[in-house]
Amino acid sequence: MKPPRPAPCDTLIPILGDQLSFALSSLRDADRATSRILLMEVADETTYVRHHKQKIAFIFAAMRHHAEVLRADGWRVDYVALDDPDNHGSFTGEVARAVARHDPARIVVTEAGEWRVQAMLEAWETVFGIPVDIRSDDRFLATHAEFETWADERKQLRMEYFYRDMRRKTGLLMDGKDPVGGQWNFDHDNRKPAQSDLLMPRPLRFPPDAITQDVLALVADRFADHPGSLDSFAWAVTAADAERQQQQFLDHALAGFGDYQDAMLTGEPALWHSLLSPYLNVGLLDALALCRAVEKRFRAGKVPVNAAEGFIRQIIGWREYVRGIYWREGPDYAHRNALGATRALPAFYWTGETDLHCMAEALGQTLANAHAHHIQRLMVTGTFALLIGADPHAVHLWYLEIYIDAYEWVELPNTLGMSQFADGGLLGSKPYAASGAYINKMSDYCKGCRYDVRQRTGPDACPFNALYWDFIARHEDTLARNPRMAMPYRTWSKMAPATRDEIRGSAKAFLDRLDAAAAPR
Repeated sequence: MKPPRPAPCDTLIPILGDQLSFALSSLRDADRATSRILLMEVADETTYVRHHKQKIAFIFAAMRHHAEVLRADGWRVDYVALDDPDNHGSFTGEVARAVARHDPARIVVTEAGEWRVQAMLEAWETVFGIPVDIRSDDRFLATHAEFETWADERKQLRMEYFYRDMRRKTGLLMDGKDPVGGQWNFDHDNRKPAQSDLLMPRPLRFPPDAITQDVLALVADRFADHPGSLDSFAWAVTAADAERQQQQFLDHALAGFGDYQDAMLTGEPALWHSLLSPYLNVGLLDALALCRAVEKRFRAGKVPVNAAEGFIRQIIGWREYVRGIYWREGPDYAHRNALGATRALPAFYWTGETDLHCMAEALGQTLANAHAHHIQRLMVTGTFALLIGADPHAVHLWYLEIYIDAYEWVELPNTLGMSQFADGGLLGSKPYAASGAYINKMSDYCKGCRYDVRQRTGPDACPFNALYWDFIARHEDTLARNPRMAMPYRTWSKMAPATRDEIRGSAKAFLDRLDAAAAPR
């Protein structure tokens, strides 16, 4: 005897894996009695890039827990697991099955975060022949139209000015019409190196419960060839636990975040960083509420202004800004390559096996935890890729697959624009190119390295040094007119020809060894 056909519903509400919020626009006026929520684990979303195992596990575990909370709150929920034998493997395929099951009068969905998925949503009305209401994702402060208006009024799209508008809009860290402390940005106070000590704040760890253990077993079985390890998985997968980590950060790490946000230490993957970006990006935490909690700590005299301002700038400034850039520039942005870089990424980006200690540290913790903080991403793995001339699209795909908080809307502009300067300066005013001196200043990595950061050439010299000057030489025609690059080009021009030849020869020898060691993934 066939099971009874599910009752028809008025409204089908698909919720994507990065939309795990009760404040979602598609839920706002929905009737629990006549609506059906659909959550889907689909193969297409796990393999369009080879996502880190912990990234897949985190999203699926968070989705499964979110479904349980929705049911407890009175919602009717269809949940399609990855190993469901009838799973079609795509969002559109699973929505088609749900439409056949429930015969909804309409579909209501919150807009997707990526061009690729948004195109699917926009096709559904034609595919299914029923109305599809695609609603704005108002978990963000700036609408697409607001960003467009802001951008259309400017010749240069610098984040700093957008950030000031977001401060005015929210009232965060404002004294009337003026910024607190009399200035908008305290970044000059946020560049202190750190020292290891036993009192350093530690993020919470969340032992996997039965639901998460089932997901970990599924991921281990289905994605054994994906990068990374599941061994250390301890991420929060519920809003309640994400809020516990938020409180841990506010209580123990926020006060030092400003001073030490650029610092790096061997064996210390977290330092004073919040580790909240994965939870913000899937919807377990609310960005504005987090910023207001940070401001409250500052107003109460519990954290200094540079810590509060630096953290809030990351959220309402940088995070909102790169989302605006992503949607404004369109899908071709992913393929820009202003510096003509074509080299393949070295195989050690997927193994962590390199004698460059800074790279081994950043890559090792990335493979272990699916996370590295923003300076490790920008000034270690990103700068190395920039200096060797790695293909920026390949760099983008690596960042997208390897980090637990990476979604294309936030990752692509950060990687292609800020890190690799592949958009020619649309997003950043200059390339983030640096020699080993920067890493030596902001970390203890150089002390544990087989290379000598004080040497510029030769087999024992830090490769970042020769690679930096080789980068400067290679791109002189493109970058020498940039006023923010004037100093390095003056220095390069004053070097004796023999010195320049020696530096470029040392860089070539290193790059030749790198290319010779390259292996297919």
